[in-house]
Amino acid sequence: MMSRVILCLLAGGLVAPRLALADKVLAKPNIIMIVADDLGYTDLGCYGAKQIRTPHLDRMAAEGTRFTSFYVAQAVCTASRAALMSGCYPNRIGLHGALNHTSRNGIHPDEWLLPEMLRACGYVTACLGKWHLGTVARFSPIRSGFDEWFGIPYSNDNSKYHPVLAAEMPPLPLHEGEKVIEYDPDQSQFTRRFTERAVSFMEHNVSRPFFLYLPYVMPHVPIFASEKFRGRSQGGLYGDVVEELDWSVGQILATLDRLRLAERTLVIFLSDNGPWLSYGDHAGSATPFREGKLTTFEGGVRVPCVVRWPGHVPAARVSDEPLMAIDWLPTLTELVGGRAPERSIDGRSAKPLLLGAPDAKSPHEALFFYAGDELHALRSGDWKLHFPHPYLTTAGAPGRGGKPSNWGKAQPLAITQSSIEGIASRHGQRVERLELSLFDLRIDPGETKNIAAQHPEVVARLSRLAAPIRAELGDALTGIQGTSLRAAGWEPVGTP
Repeated sequence: MMSRVILCLLAGGLVAPRLALADKVLAKPNIIMIVADDLGYTDLGCYGAKQIRTPHLDRMAAEGTRFTSFYVAQAVCTASRAALMSGCYPNRIGLHGALNHTSRNGIHPDEWLLPEMLRACGYVTACLGKWHLGTVARFSPIRSGFDEWFGIPYSNDNSKYHPVLAAEMPPLPLHEGEKVIEYDPDQSQFTRRFTERAVSFMEHNVSRPFFLYLPYVMPHVPIFASEKFRGRSQGGLYGDVVEELDWSVGQILATLDRLRLAERTLVIFLSDNGPWLSYGDHAGSATPFREGKLTTFEGGVRVPCVVRWPGHVPAARVSDEPLMAIDWLPTLTELVGGRAPERSIDGRSAKPLLLGAPDAKSPHEALFFYAGDELHALRSGDWKLHFPHPYLTTAGAPGRGGKPSNWGKAQPLAITQSSIEGIASRHGQRVERLELSLFDLRIDPGETKNIAAQHPEVVARLSRLAAPIRAELGDALTGIQGTSLRAAGWEPVGTP
């Protein structure tokens, strides 16, 4: 009898750690990160859209937290995504502008990326959509922490649909892993196909933690909606495209409900930057903010961000604490108990703010806004200081029908960041110059009234905050060479 008791106790001792380990694994939330491309701040109902219906994202906001001062690190595709994946300002890791089909550079293999951290914690990982962090195989999602990749390597205008350079573009490749499975796929089916693949991925990974990264192609120009959604919205084709994206979010949420995963899943929705205003009726809105994509004004870098995790992230909450996409890597690392990067990063964990800890604040004294290798601005509290800098603005009347403003008449630009110059000169934008400017975002979110002269002490304090980041990351506007810059990955032409 005694031996049976001992055996039972021993068995219990062996089983208990296994159960505890299982509970620990199950306690790690699934993570779904949905990224829209060039979506405007006020393109969603919960952010003030009037002609576009987004009931599923509005539901997400009601069941979670809506962040109203959420920023991307740079207002252009590759740089923004590099920051999101690495936790670094993109110029720290050598990635500016937007890569294209000719690019031989990409995210360096030595950078510790979000999917790599999560996979090391036992997550199964998938990237379904636009990658844009390297075209050659060495920099693909499969080599960067993802178990699966179904999508395109760069923006969808690098195709026969480019509004200016269509004749120079090769066919757009659709990848399954590192193999091209289609050329020039029907772009009106992108949103549906990525969504269906996402649903399948969740269904096949119910019993283990997963990281699903959904960087949708839309609403980056050229925009397409499937037949089911064309003509449905009051916002024209652009509204149709956004409503289809909202439908996709609804499919994701419904699948979580059906699989009983909702309470175990953190869902994050954001845009990679603001709207490409040069495209007029094929672009979104950043009202009441100034400018849009390719600028460091609020319209370029402040984006919608909605987060839901029932029972953990407070419901029906609106937070105006400043955060940036660079914060997701350290926040999620702390949340799941992952390994922190060995190299220096710029993001800070915002776990207390995410989970609604009392009096939780932004982890940053200041957020910095670069355009290429130029330090243009910083935000500290409600103050935003712009240093004198050139900026891009719409040239002439906004474009229509998929063509940019002043299409065919744009002149070469004098702006120094060549990666943005090439984009802007082909997309109907011009350069203007801003003087040293201070704005109080609490009362002037549109950055319309320069009050630098009235607050010299604030200008001086914010200028001092910029000195360390200039020393580390450099600033082409002042001729400072950064001391802490890391090179992007590079694959020479002709490498097998």
